[in-house]
Amino acid sequence: MQKVYITGLGFITSIGNEYAEVRQSLIDLRSGIEKYAPFDREDVPVKLAGTIKEFDILSEDAEDWEYPSRYRPGRALLRSLSPHGLYAYCAVEQALGCAGWESDLISNVKTGLYTASAGSMSQLHYHLNYMHEKGVARLSPKAVVCSIPGTLNFSLVSHYKIKGNSCGFVSACASSGHALGMAHDDIALGRQDRMIVVGAEDGDFNTLLPFAGMRAMSDEPDPEKSSIPFDVNRSGFIGTGGAVAMTLESEESLKTRGAKPIVEFLGWGQSSDGYSAVLPEPEGEGVARSMESALESAGITSEDVDYINAHATATPQGDPAELKAIKKIFGEKSSVAISATKALTGHALSASSILEAGISAVSLNEGFCPGTAKLRELDLEGEGLNILRETEFSNPQIALSNSSGFGGANATLILKKA
Repeated sequence: MQKVYITGLGFITSIGNEYAEVRQSLIDLRSGIEKYAPFDREDVPVKLAGTIKEFDILSEDAEDWEYPSRYRPGRALLRSLSPHGLYAYCAVEQALGCAGWESDLISNVKTGLYTASAGSMSQLHYHLNYMHEKGVARLSPKAVVCSIPGTLNFSLVSHYKIKGNSCGFVSACASSGHALGMAHDDIALGRQDRMIVVGAEDGDFNTLLPFAGMRAMSDEPDPEKSSIPFDVNRSGFIGTGGAVAMTLESEESLKTRGAKPIVEFLGWGQSSDGYSAVLPEPEGEGVARSMESALESAGITSEDVDYINAHATATPQGDPAELKAIKKIFGEKSSVAISATKALTGHALSASSILEAGISAVSLNEGFCPGTAKLRELDLEGEGLNILRETEFSNPQIALSNSSGFGGANATLILKKA
């Protein structure tokens, strides 16, 4: 079995659009959640989002989008992208630059790409309306490839000339965790030498508001009182978009290039609740099994883990279930540091797992554990656990990151300081 390392990171997030910005936001507990102009309507109960700065991509026409000038996707690629496709491209460009991969390495047959997204509700809505109003013959040839869940694969695999394994993962908020886990296994088993993994979401009006219809989102208009995981007064999640990309490679590939890793990807686990299409199993049995599987895959015990980045979306049902699961695996009075960074970023849906794995990688690489911002009154289920409220410079060595999605899909990732 080959060891697997993360060698490149790219961030387009509400708390920063590059590694250094994300690191500082985590240290300072600086939130990216604010009032979101498209929600400023009387018929919209939700007012906040984790906004992506430096990008203006509300237009249906990609050629009208505004984004940082350092990115040059080119007209042909741009016209095949959804908004989150542009985020993904920018994040991948960062990750490739961070890893130092040249084009010949990227297009090597032993280099693959896995993606995670739910597709673009806005692009799908726009093109279907256009088809009904103008007729099928007037529909853009790119209407399908820029909108359905596989859109990231279609555009990025062709743009980067990927010849290795490629696939898109759709398991709700565990999607990018599954993509990372499968990429890990491809490298560990020798099927691939390198993998690019990217998770992305539009995080816009049409992506987020259906969750408000489910009563899963908070209608609290004050950013300081909204998206507050583990707090007794939590009222649901605040959504966000953006993208996070990682380059993974084998130890052999790393040594051949003489490159330095950011962190080691020790292992991962997954499970299903088998309980509800929407709600988590209330005792956290599925999440506990996912963590058990991850620890076994990594060849470690719960006592080896220094930091847990919890899924913790600030929903009344989800937070207590995960806390119960943590107690099952780590004990009723565990000293392991725990935090929920969705308090800062918002919930990135199918990109949340890779976002929080990226945050965990930054934390390990920089020697700190971020706190849980805005937490005032801890839920009773959290008593006895070491839930951080402030950033702690404790030089963690091993981090565990949980994600859970609809249908009770759970994924747990374990990273180690390199």
